Amino acid sequence: MEANELLPQLFRTEYRKLVSVLCYLFGIEHIEQAEDIVSDTFLSATESWSLKGLPENPTGWLYTVAKNKTRNYLKRNTLFEQKLAAELNYNAPQGEEIDLDLSTKNIADSQLAMIFTVCNPCISNESQIALALNLLCGFGIQEIADAFLTTKEVIYKRVNRAKEKLKESQIKIQQPTLSEINDRLETVLTTLYLLFSEGYYSTSQNIPLRKDLCAEAMRLTHLLVENETTAKPVVNALFALMCFHASRFEARTNEQGEIILYQDQDETLWNQDLIDQGTYYLNQASTGTKLSTYHLEAGIAYWHTHKEDTPEKWENILQLYNHLLILEYSPIAALNRTFALAKTNGKQEAIREAEKLKLTDNYFYYSLLGNLYTNLDNNKALTQYEKALALAKSSADKALLLKTISCLIDP
Repeated sequence: MEANELLPQLFRTEYRKLVSVLCYLFGIEHIEQAEDIVSDTFLSATESWSLKGLPENPTGWLYTVAKNKTRNYLKRNTLFEQKLAAELNYNAPQGEEIDLDLSTKNIADSQLAMIFTVCNPCISNESQIALALNLLCGFGIQEIADAFLTTKEVIYKRVNRAKEKLKESQIKIQQPTLSEINDRLETVLTTLYLLFSEGYYSTSQNIPLRKDLCAEAMRLTHLLVENETTAKPVVNALFALMCFHASRFEARTNEQGEIILYQDQDETLWNQDLIDQGTYYLNQASTGTKLSTYHLEAGIAYWHTHKEDTPEKWENILQLYNHLLILEYSPIAALNRTFALAKTNGKQEAIREAEKLKLTDNYFYYSLLGNLYTNLDNNKALTQYEKALALAKSSADKALLLKTISCLIDP
């Protein structure tokens, strides 16, 4: 592999680790210095590897250079080094330098601490997601702007405002205590859930699935699962939900990027390893006494990994939706419930329930009604699909609707 092929991959995987470790060491008030050191490390790699070729151990090379650049920075800024040493209660013999610990454990600890720092309720959800993508996932400002269909300047301001707010609030980058985990875990999980959801059905990109966002959300959630202090039942439930959804990635779109509806998906393309992993973590989530929305959504996603249209499957899904709506009402969850209702109680009852919701500005609302009216009243079905088409935003959604309408007109 050439340097110009490997470097973008290493930037995505190692930048976030190095920044997390340096922020963990320096503190949030010196986040820019941490980013500068890491950026300079990758600049050195670009210059050196293009001239000399790839080193034997590229990751090890990056870590060594990052350590050296950190030492050089501290030497040039002796007052900062003395202040840092005092804050760290650093008791090494005189003349011994502060070490940049890039062990697997310290990288994991640093990233966990950063998750709880970034997902702080003192900054808004949209800022948390932008900062998480930038610092925890290694996404550039332009990439984030592209993902959320906005300008580079907007994201730059959003990220910088979030950093300044964390500094003003004097948020410490440290391993969360049990009380902090209990107080802030819900905020952390909301951010990770929103990040996964944006990737699973991207509302801002003209593509229906962004696997990179989903993969990062899963990676960060797995960090929580792997740490014994944060491996709560609710965390296991969220990770199980992500596994079940991700298991059907390859079957959700065709080679042209067009959406394939659930009932038309090729089951052989489903990832059985992820289904098994999701089942394992859903079982892990069954301990404790608190039932969360993630538990219920994971249960619904679990039953969707069973392709057969059995009464047991749809009755279980319907009951899970009933519990979900009691626990936390959502019009979209209520809309999704009506599909399960159609499978258990028939289309007529499902149509009555769906139309009560009056989600007249929602593409899914009309699309679902079109599905429910099909073969009952195809003229009404056609009207509903045409309304959905008028509200659809992505080319993939429009292509699917046009195909469905065509089949209705010319069976």
